[in-house]
Amino acid sequence: MLFMNDIKKTIIGSAKKVLDIESIEINNAQKFIDDNFADIIIKLSECKGRIILSGMGKSGHIAGKIASTLSSTGSPAFFMHPGEASHGDLGMITHDDIVIFLSNSGESDEIYNLIPSIKRIGASIVAITSNEKSEIAKYADHHISSKVSTEACPLGLAPTASSALMLAIGDAIAVSLFQLKGFTTEDFLKSHPGGALGKNKFIKIKEVMRSINEVPLVSPDDSLKQTIKLITEKKVGYAVVANKLKYLGIFTDGDLRRSILKEASISDEISKWMSTNPFFINEHNLATSAAELMEKNKISSLVVVDNKDDLVGVINFQDLLINKVI
Repeated sequence: MLFMNDIKKTIIGSAKKVLDIESIEINNAQKFIDDNFADIIIKLSECKGRIILSGMGKSGHIAGKIASTLSSTGSPAFFMHPGEASHGDLGMITHDDIVIFLSNSGESDEIYNLIPSIKRIGASIVAITSNEKSEIAKYADHHISSKVSTEACPLGLAPTASSALMLAIGDAIAVSLFQLKGFTTEDFLKSHPGGALGKNKFIKIKEVMRSINEVPLVSPDDSLKQTIKLITEKKVGYAVVANKLKYLGIFTDGDLRRSILKEASISDEISKWMSTNPFFINEHNLATSAAELMEKNKISSLVVVDNKDDLVGVINFQDLLINKVI
């Protein structure tokens, strides 16, 4: 039993050390994010063709993932195997494209041998290597350093921290690029129509909100007593105050507590104690935008209006949970 505990401690210690080394190396790489990086992002945003990722071995696997991330965030991209490129796949490249080569050493023969052909085609080359003086970096149009001081592999042989850093740089490229392009949640969902993500994130507010018939709706001259009674009957934590579907205010559990502390009378008109400045959202917006607004403003309910600003319902955090939007 003692022997087994020692083995577990060794495993846990080793795993934590790997994560520690890789997180340190990724954090240290912030020094590589400079004007040169920004210039590359601007050039990628202006690319009239596609972004082509390529790499050998583990760098190739990272390149494939980056290509997938770019494609799903509004920048058409694909992975090209360097071994297949010299046997016909170079025909996929045009002069409008940008090729990003990933190579830890920067000396991969399979990639280096492709550079003259790509230069003749006229495509631009970006190299991501740990050695800025390497042959691949030297002949590329742009270079991003992926240098690490140490690998997480105790033998210093298997690409570990360097691979993790390449992946992180790829994510930095993708996120910087889609933010520059103004890529939105709606844009993202267009390329993810399948699975739970597509089914739930495409839901619009009008599909999951509580309609006027489902929420307590009171007039401004209704009493506090009438309002509390209606809230209790509807089994929700608020009442909407409106006049002919024109929103005037909302009365929540929080408003009730505050009114009691101020010695309110149950005969008082609800307009005296309602809140008049809630957050609104249009019924045609995606439900995900309601979640973002609630999280940003630390609130649990939103008043829903139509294109004429008429009151049509209310959506709260529970509605989003039930419909698996969040």
